[in-house]
Amino acid sequence: MRIPTTAQSMNDSLTAYLRRLPAGVRVNLAVQSLADSSESFVQGATDQVPSASVIKLPIMIEAMEQVKAGRLDLDEIHILTDGEKVGGDGVLKTYSHRSRVAYRDLLRLMMIYSDNTATNIFINELGMDAINRRIQALGLSGSQLNRVMMDTLAVRQGRENYVTARDMNRLLGKLYRNEVATPELCAHMIAILKQNEDMATIPKRLPAGTVVAHKTGTLAYIRGDAAIVYAREPFLLSIFVAGVPTPQAEQLIADISLICYTHFARP
Repeated sequence: MRIPTTAQSMNDSLTAYLRRLPAGVRVNLAVQSLADSSESFVQGATDQVPSASVIKLPIMIEAMEQVKAGRLDLDEIHILTDGEKVGGDGVLKTYSHRSRVAYRDLLRLMMIYSDNTATNIFINELGMDAINRRIQALGLSGSQLNRVMMDTLAVRQGRENYVTARDMNRLLGKLYRNEVATPELCAHMIAILKQNEDMATIPKRLPAGTVVAHKTGTLAYIRGDAAIVYAREPFLLSIFVAGVPTPQAEQLIADISLICYTHFARP
Protein backbone atom coordinates (compact mmCIF):
# COMPACT_ATOMS: atom_id res chain seq x y z
CA MET A 1 0.00 0.00 0.00
CA ARG A 2 1.29 3.46 -0.91
CA ILE A 3 2.62 5.54 1.99
CA PRO A 4 1.84 9.29 1.83
CA THR A 5 4.96 11.41 1.34
CA THR A 6 3.41 14.86 1.06
CA ALA A 7 2.97 17.50 3.72
CA GLN A 8 -0.23 15.73 4.75
CA SER A 9 -0.32 15.48 8.55
CA MET A 10 0.46 12.22 10.31
CA ASN A 11 -3.06 12.09 11.73
CA ASP A 12 -4.62 12.53 8.28
CA SER A 13 -2.28 9.95 6.75
CA LEU A 14 -2.98 7.38 9.46
CA THR A 15 -6.71 8.00 9.35
CA ALA A 16 -6.77 7.56 5.58
CA TYR A 17 -4.70 4.38 5.77
CA LEU A 18 -6.80 2.82 8.51
CA ARG A 19 -10.05 3.64 6.69
CA ARG A 20 -8.89 1.66 3.67
CA LEU A 21 -8.37 -1.54 5.65
CA PRO A 22 -10.79 -4.42 5.02
CA ALA A 23 -13.70 -4.99 7.36
CA GLY A 24 -12.79 -7.29 10.21
CA VAL A 25 -9.25 -5.98 10.66
CA ARG A 26 -8.70 -4.55 14.13
CA VAL A 27 -5.85 -2.14 14.77
CA ASN A 28 -5.10 -0.84 18.26
CA LEU A 29 -2.59 1.95 17.96
CA ALA A 30 -0.86 4.63 20.02
CA VAL A 31 1.73 7.05 18.64
CA GLN A 32 3.39 9.69 20.82
CA SER A 33 6.26 12.10 20.22
CA LEU A 34 8.93 12.04 22.92
CA ALA A 35 9.69 15.70 22.26
CA ASP A 36 6.23 17.26 21.90
CA SER A 37 3.31 15.74 23.80
CA SER A 38 0.84 17.41 21.44
CA GLU A 39 1.99 15.19 18.57
CA SER A 40 0.07 11.97 18.97
CA PHE A 41 -2.44 9.63 17.37
CA VAL A 42 -4.57 6.93 18.95
CA GLN A 43 -7.06 4.34 17.79
CA GLY A 44 -8.44 1.88 20.31
CA ALA A 45 -5.44 2.70 22.48
CA THR A 46 -7.23 1.94 25.76
CA ASP A 47 -8.80 -1.32 24.58
CA GLN A 48 -7.42 -4.40 26.29
CA VAL A 49 -5.79 -6.77 23.80
CA PRO A 50 -4.13 -10.16 24.32
CA SER A 51 -0.55 -9.20 25.00
CA ALA A 52 1.34 -12.16 23.55
CA SER A 53 5.02 -11.62 24.41
CA VAL A 54 4.69 -7.84 24.78
CA ILE A 55 3.78 -8.60 28.42
CA LYS A 56 7.49 -9.35 28.87
CA LEU A 57 8.13 -5.59 28.98
CA PRO A 58 6.61 -5.06 32.45
CA ILE A 59 8.17 -8.33 33.61
CA MET A 60 11.57 -6.89 32.69
CA ILE A 61 10.76 -3.66 34.54
CA GLU A 62 9.86 -5.55 37.72
CA ALA A 63 13.06 -7.58 37.44
CA MET A 64 15.12 -4.38 37.29
CA GLU A 65 13.19 -2.83 40.18
CA GLN A 66 14.09 -5.89 42.24
CA VAL A 67 17.72 -5.50 41.14
CA LYS A 68 17.56 -1.90 42.38
CA ALA A 69 16.09 -3.07 45.70
CA GLY A 70 18.78 -5.72 46.12
CA ARG A 71 16.35 -8.65 45.89
CA LEU A 72 17.70 -9.91 42.54
CA ASP A 73 21.32 -10.22 41.45
CA LEU A 74 21.73 -10.41 37.68
CA ASP A 75 25.04 -12.22 38.11
CA GLU A 76 23.51 -14.94 40.25
CA ILE A 77 23.32 -18.35 38.58
CA HIS A 78 20.01 -20.13 37.97
CA ILE A 79 20.09 -23.93 37.70
CA LEU A 80 17.75 -24.82 34.83
CA THR A 81 15.69 -27.99 35.28
CA ASP A 82 13.81 -30.00 32.67
CA GLY A 83 10.59 -29.27 34.56
CA GLU A 84 10.97 -25.54 33.86
CA LYS A 85 11.22 -25.89 30.11
CA VAL A 86 8.26 -24.94 27.92
CA GLY A 87 7.72 -24.79 24.19
CA GLY A 88 7.26 -21.89 21.82
CA ASP A 89 9.92 -19.23 21.31
CA GLY A 90 13.35 -19.50 22.82
CA VAL A 91 16.43 -21.69 23.11
CA LEU A 92 16.48 -22.67 26.80
CA LYS A 93 14.22 -25.62 26.02
CA THR A 94 17.23 -27.15 24.21
CA TYR A 95 19.62 -26.75 27.16
CA SER A 96 20.70 -29.72 29.25
CA HIS A 97 19.07 -30.47 32.59
CA ARG A 98 20.78 -28.50 35.38
CA SER A 99 22.45 -26.07 32.98
CA ARG A 100 23.84 -23.01 34.74
CA VAL A 101 22.49 -19.70 33.40
CA ALA A 102 23.00 -16.24 34.93
CA TYR A 103 19.90 -14.11 35.42
CA ARG A 104 21.57 -11.49 33.24
CA ASP A 105 21.50 -13.98 30.37
CA LEU A 106 17.96 -15.08 31.19
CA LEU A 107 16.87 -11.45 30.84
CA ARG A 108 18.53 -11.13 27.44
CA LEU A 109 16.98 -14.40 26.28
CA MET A 110 13.52 -13.26 27.42
CA MET A 111 13.68 -9.95 25.59
CA ILE A 112 15.91 -10.54 22.53
CA TYR A 113 14.70 -14.04 21.62
CA SER A 114 11.36 -13.93 23.50
CA ASP A 115 12.34 -17.08 25.37
CA ASN A 116 9.25 -18.47 27.11
CA THR A 117 11.20 -20.64 29.55
CA ALA A 118 13.26 -17.65 30.68
CA THR A 119 10.04 -15.65 31.08
CA ASN A 120 8.43 -18.28 33.28
CA ILE A 121 11.55 -18.45 35.43
CA PHE A 122 11.27 -14.71 36.03
CA ILE A 123 7.53 -14.91 36.74
CA ASN A 124 8.19 -17.61 39.34
CA GLU A 125 11.19 -15.81 40.86
CA LEU A 126 9.67 -12.32 40.94
CA GLY A 127 6.12 -13.39 41.74
CA MET A 128 3.07 -12.81 39.57
CA ASP A 129 1.49 -10.65 42.27
CA ALA A 130 4.61 -8.45 42.47
CA ILE A 131 4.63 -8.01 38.70
CA ASN A 132 0.96 -7.00 38.70
CA ARG A 133 1.52 -4.59 41.59
CA ARG A 134 4.31 -3.00 39.55
CA ILE A 135 2.03 -2.78 36.51
CA GLN A 136 -0.55 -0.91 38.59
CA ALA A 137 2.07 1.31 40.24
CA LEU A 138 3.24 2.36 36.78
CA GLY A 139 -0.30 3.44 35.93
CA LEU A 140 -0.84 0.69 33.37
CA SER A 141 -4.50 0.33 34.24
CA GLY A 142 -5.43 -1.86 31.27
CA SER A 143 -2.61 -4.37 31.60
CA GLN A 144 -2.43 -7.56 33.63
CA LEU A 145 -0.37 -10.75 33.84
CA ASN A 146 -2.76 -13.64 34.44
CA ARG A 147 -0.80 -16.71 33.37
CA VAL A 148 2.66 -18.04 32.60
CA MET A 149 3.80 -18.57 29.02
CA MET A 150 2.49 -21.58 27.09
CA ASP A 151 -0.21 -22.35 29.68
CA THR A 152 -2.77 -23.72 27.25
CA LEU A 153 -5.12 -24.81 30.04
CA ALA A 154 -5.28 -21.24 31.34
CA VAL A 155 -6.07 -19.99 27.84
CA ARG A 156 -8.88 -22.53 27.46
CA GLN A 157 -10.23 -21.36 30.82
CA GLY A 158 -10.22 -17.77 29.61
CA ARG A 159 -7.19 -16.59 31.58
CA GLU A 160 -5.22 -14.37 29.22
CA ASN A 161 -2.52 -11.72 29.61
CA TYR A 162 -3.60 -8.24 28.55
CA VAL A 163 -2.07 -4.89 27.67
CA THR A 164 -3.21 -1.72 25.94
CA ALA A 165 -1.34 0.31 23.34
CA ARG A 166 -1.52 3.37 25.61
CA ASP A 167 -0.10 1.41 28.55
CA MET A 168 2.87 0.17 26.55
CA ASN A 169 3.66 3.69 25.34
CA ARG A 170 3.45 4.89 28.92
CA LEU A 171 5.83 2.18 30.10
CA LEU A 172 8.35 2.82 27.32
CA GLY A 173 8.13 6.57 27.93
CA LYS A 174 9.07 6.02 31.57
CA LEU A 175 11.94 3.83 30.48
CA TYR A 176 13.17 6.46 28.00
CA ARG A 177 13.00 9.19 30.67
CA ASN A 178 14.76 7.07 33.35
CA GLU A 179 11.64 7.03 35.52
CA VAL A 180 11.92 3.37 36.53
CA ALA A 181 14.65 1.50 38.42
CA THR A 182 17.86 3.56 37.95
CA PRO A 183 19.25 5.47 34.95
CA GLU A 184 21.95 2.82 34.56
CA LEU A 185 19.39 0.01 34.57
CA CYS A 186 17.15 1.93 32.15
CA ALA A 187 20.09 2.26 29.76
CA HIS A 188 20.72 -1.47 30.12
CA MET A 189 17.08 -2.31 29.34
CA ILE A 190 17.00 -0.04 26.29
CA ALA A 191 20.23 -1.59 25.03
CA ILE A 192 18.60 -5.02 25.29
CA LEU A 193 15.46 -3.86 23.46
CA LYS A 194 17.60 -2.51 20.63
CA GLN A 195 18.87 -6.07 20.07
CA ASN A 196 15.44 -7.61 19.49
CA GLU A 197 15.89 -10.03 16.60
CA ASP A 198 12.27 -9.90 15.42
CA MET A 199 12.45 -7.33 12.61
CA ALA A 200 9.23 -8.23 10.78
CA THR A 201 7.05 -5.48 12.26
CA ILE A 202 7.92 -1.89 13.23
CA PRO A 203 11.50 -1.91 11.83
CA LYS A 204 10.62 -3.72 8.61
CA ARG A 205 10.13 -0.75 6.23
CA LEU A 206 12.15 1.88 8.07
CA PRO A 207 15.37 3.20 6.51
CA ALA A 208 18.43 1.04 7.02
CA GLY A 209 20.21 1.93 10.22
CA THR A 210 17.12 3.24 12.02
CA VAL A 211 17.44 2.31 15.70
CA VAL A 212 14.36 0.71 17.24
CA ALA A 213 14.14 -0.45 20.86
CA HIS A 214 11.13 -2.74 20.94
CA LYS A 215 9.37 -5.89 22.09
CA THR A 216 7.18 -7.90 19.76
CA GLY A 217 4.50 -10.48 20.39
CA THR A 218 2.79 -13.11 18.29
CA LEU A 219 -0.21 -15.33 18.82
CA ALA A 220 -2.27 -17.07 16.16
CA TYR A 221 -4.88 -14.33 16.52
CA ILE A 222 -2.81 -11.17 17.16
CA ARG A 223 0.52 -9.59 16.22
CA GLY A 224 1.93 -6.74 18.28
CA ASP A 225 4.94 -4.50 18.73
CA ALA A 226 5.78 -1.73 21.20
CA ALA A 227 8.74 0.50 20.49
CA ILE A 228 10.88 3.54 21.00
CA VAL A 229 11.78 4.64 17.48
CA TYR A 230 14.86 6.83 17.19
CA ALA A 231 13.83 9.03 14.26
CA ARG A 232 15.12 12.61 14.03
CA GLU A 233 12.41 13.25 16.61
CA PRO A 234 12.17 10.08 18.76
CA PHE A 235 8.68 8.69 19.23
CA LEU A 236 6.76 5.92 20.94
CA LEU A 237 4.73 3.48 18.87
CA SER A 238 2.62 0.56 20.08
CA ILE A 239 0.52 -1.41 17.58
CA PHE A 240 -1.60 -4.55 17.84
CA VAL A 241 -3.28 -6.05 14.78
CA ALA A 242 -5.92 -8.80 14.73
CA GLY A 243 -8.33 -10.19 12.18
CA VAL A 244 -5.80 -11.07 9.49
CA PRO A 245 -3.12 -13.78 9.14
CA THR A 246 0.26 -12.98 10.69
CA PRO A 247 2.04 -11.98 7.43
CA GLN A 248 -0.64 -9.40 6.63
CA ALA A 249 -0.63 -8.13 10.21
CA GLU A 250 3.13 -7.64 9.97
CA GLN A 251 2.73 -5.69 6.73
CA LEU A 252 0.10 -3.43 8.30
CA ILE A 253 2.37 -2.73 11.27
CA ALA A 254 5.27 -1.98 8.93
CA ASP A 255 3.16 0.38 6.82
CA ILE A 256 1.84 2.27 9.85
CA SER A 257 5.36 2.51 11.25
CA LEU A 258 6.64 4.06 8.03
CA ILE A 259 3.85 6.66 8.03
CA CYS A 260 4.83 7.64 11.59
CA TYR A 261 8.55 7.61 10.85
CA THR A 262 8.07 9.81 7.77
CA HIS A 263 6.38 12.40 9.97
CA PHE A 264 8.95 12.34 12.78
CA ALA A 265 11.94 12.27 10.43
CA ARG A 266 10.89 15.48 8.66
CA PRO A 267 13.39 18.40 8.70
